[in-house]
Amino acid sequence: MQMKAALMYGPNDIRVEMTEKPACPEDGLILKIMAVGLCGSDIRNLTSDSRKGKYPFIYGHEIVGCVDETGPLQTKYHKGQRLFLFPGTYCMECDACITGHSENCENEHVAKLAGTGGFAQYIAVGGEKIHYGGIYEIPEDVSYEAASLGEPLTSVFACLENIKVGYPDTLVIIGAGPIGDFMAQIARIRGAQRIIMIDINQKRLEMAKQFGVDEIINSQETDPIEAVKKLTGGKGADKVISATPVNATQAQSIHMVRKGGLVVFFGGVPKGSLTELDCNLIHYNNIWIKGHFGASYDQSKRAFQLAIAKNFPSDKFITHILPLDQINEGIQLTRTGEAIKVVLHPWD
Repeated sequence: MQMKAALMYGPNDIRVEMTEKPACPEDGLILKIMAVGLCGSDIRNLTSDSRKGKYPFIYGHEIVGCVDETGPLQTKYHKGQRLFLFPGTYCMECDACITGHSENCENEHVAKLAGTGGFAQYIAVGGEKIHYGGIYEIPEDVSYEAASLGEPLTSVFACLENIKVGYPDTLVIIGAGPIGDFMAQIARIRGAQRIIMIDINQKRLEMAKQFGVDEIINSQETDPIEAVKKLTGGKGADKVISATPVNATQAQSIHMVRKGGLVVFFGGVPKGSLTELDCNLIHYNNIWIKGHFGASYDQSKRAFQLAIAKNFPSDKFITHILPLDQINEGIQLTRTGEAIKVVLHPWD
């Protein structure tokens, strides 16, 4: 049997065509994908030689759907059940997992049990993934689109919790993309008193205001360091998060934080690139720098619960719902800043 999927044949070469539907594992299930979010990392992978020539390949990891088929040895889930598939999988036995950093699970086999393949009508979920966890049931009164936000919210939720954003923080977020908007919304929920957003795209900055942003700075029009200093009476912000894939924003971030403040490098930069930092400034101003990636199982579950909460404004984040056939249009809408979050429907 065949299914529709968006196959990547190379950088910027994504073709929606028919391919083989995966076979149902004896101890697993087949998930009929009802919605899949288009993530910034997906776009980065789709527009670069991410597979080093190993094509075709199916990306997509913000996956929600319903169980279409179960294997004879699978007893946990049943046909028709609505599920959210968290792409992270952790062994909970290695040193990283035991010490509370399961997002850095050292068991590569387990870590790769789930993660991609969502730009399609079906995906196979094996028994090992089911055993290790990271699959959450979607209530009947929650839309698939809202539930799909559980994945992109996860790392943001974990980051803000780990650095204890709250009252009376002044927070600077560099990057007004979907992740930056999620950060602003959750920071406001957590009690941050002032949120400053920086970007080069004015349209994105204006859209960010609806998520609790107090001040916006267009760094193409003004010096963002001087602007932050002016807004904070010369002191700098309590916490600064560089949420872009750009080395320059990391370098700038340490000049925006107050003495004794905290800087987070959230966005991954190009592999092999180096960021030049003023180490004397870091040293004499007692600046703490933290890298952030991923989330624990506990944090992923609570982020999913937030995404499906009735008072969470999922409709504001999801600006475009498109059929899978229009994935290339969705990529362009996201890259230009016209879209905040694009969700694709494989069955439309």
